[in-house]
Amino acid sequence: MLKPQKKIRKREIKQDPLITWYVDTQKWYESHRKLVSYAATGLVVLIIAGWIYINNKQQAEVNATTALGKIIRYYDQGQYELAINGIPQENIRGLQSIVDEYDGTSSGEKAQFYLANAYYDQKLYDKALENYEGADLTDPIHAASVSAGEAACYEALGQYQEAGTLFEKAAGIGSDDLLTSEYLYHAARNLIRAGEGERARDLLTKLKKDYPTSVYAREVDLLLAQLNA
Repeated sequence: MLKPQKKIRKREIKQDPLITWYVDTQKWYESHRKLVSYAATGLVVLIIAGWIYINNKQQAEVNATTALGKIIRYYDQGQYELAINGIPQENIRGLQSIVDEYDGTSSGEKAQFYLANAYYDQKLYDKALENYEGADLTDPIHAASVSAGEAACYEALGQYQEAGTLFEKAAGIGSDDLLTSEYLYHAARNLIRAGEGERARDLLTKLKKDYPTSVYAREVDLLLAQLNA
C-alpha cells in the first residue's frame, strides 16, 4: 500500500535554492527598477548609435569612391591644378575636397596620397610632405610609396639624412623588387650626400647582392667609387 506523500510546508519551499534565488532576484529588481530601466535604455541607445555610425561610414566610403572616380582622370592626365581643386561647375570635387570631407575612409586616404603626389609635381614640397604624412595606407606597395614620397620631399628640401632614412624605410616595406632596388639606390645616394658613407655602403652592397639584375644595380659601382674617392 502506497504511503501518502508528505505535505511540503511553506518553510521548506522557502529553503529551495532556485525559489530563494528567484525571490531574491525579484526583490533586487524592485529595489533597482529605475537603474535597470536606465541601463536597458542606454544599451538600446548604444546599439542604435553603433548602427548609425556603421551605416554612415559605409555611405561615406561610397561617396568618397564616387568622387575619386570622377577626378582621378585629371590626375592621370597630369592636370594637377584641376585634380587638386576639382571642377565645381561640373559637380566634380577635387582631391583636396575629398580629403577634407572623407578623411578616414579608404578612398579618402587614397585621395590624400594622390593629392600629395600632385603637390609634389607642382614643387609644393611642404604641402606634399604634409599630405604624405597624413595618408594612412596599409598595403605594402602603397605604404612604401608614401615613405618614398616623404623621402623625395626631404631630398627636394635639401634634408638628405631624412631622405635617406625614409627611402631605406620604403625599401624595407615594399614587396616589389624593382621598387625596392630603386629605394635602396636613392637611400644610398642621399646618405652619401649626408656624409653617412658606411650606411650607404651597406645598402649598396645589399642592392648589388639581392637585386643584381636591377637597372639600379648597374649604378652601384659609380656610387661606391664616390665613397672610395
